Amino acid sequence: MLSIFKKKFYLQDLLEGFIDIHNHILPGIDDGAAKTGDSLDLIKKFGEMGVQNFIATPHIMNDYYPNTPETVNEALQKLKSSLEAKQMTNVKVRAAAEYMMDHSFMELMEKGDLLCLHEDYVLVEMSYFQPPINLNEILFTLQTKKYKPVLAHPERYAYFHSKKLEKYQEVKHRGCFFQLNILSLVGHYGSNIQAAAFALLDEGMIDFIGTDTHQLRHLEKLGAAKISEKRFNQLKPIFENTRNTFMPAFSG
Repeated sequence: MLSIFKKKFYLQDLLEGFIDIHNHILPGIDDGAAKTGDSLDLIKKFGEMGVQNFIATPHIMNDYYPNTPETVNEALQKLKSSLEAKQMTNVKVRAAAEYMMDHSFMELMEKGDLLCLHEDYVLVEMSYFQPPINLNEILFTLQTKKYKPVLAHPERYAYFHSKKLEKYQEVKHRGCFFQLNILSLVGHYGSNIQAAAFALLDEGMIDFIGTDTHQLRHLEKLGAAKISEKRFNQLKPIFENTRNTFMPAFSG
């Protein structure tokens, strides 16, 4: 007789030694940490979960967060100075960006001035209301310039949701990697987003994973989150692939 009680696993158990490749811990430059103290609070909470390595990815979004390599690096150095002052030498932070694929992104690509996660991997996102009209052109240009696009939280784009996942498959075929948000798995963004996350997992379409942490409450929710054994086992190789792909960014 099958038991009606299925074992649950804590998502937090996958985080030990993890590198978070999508977060908003840099102070004062987007909708994440407002001040350096907020950044430190987030990093301390991460530390309780076993995470000490970060690739910070502030938004670069022309109409709202027109960040540049200079503003991102300034915020990074401010955070590093605070970590040093607090003797938090075990924490490693480097900076990239999360690029909105908007009208100004093409200009940045042409300049070749993109902040990458590691090597040529570049984190990109789309509007939650509609995809870019020139999405195919953007992805083609990224490819021709030898960038490797990583689409942030693909599960959150409701206009791509369908039983057959055709739109996702089309983007995948254009050479785009997919990065899942951990909290999507526990319904943080709603049941439709959770269902899309599960569907992408079941189809083996997720390459990388990140927290997309903006606020302390995100980490508090993550710390208490449980998932099924099936999902836990699906996620383990994705966590490992994320770690293996991006940990070399901290070498040297």
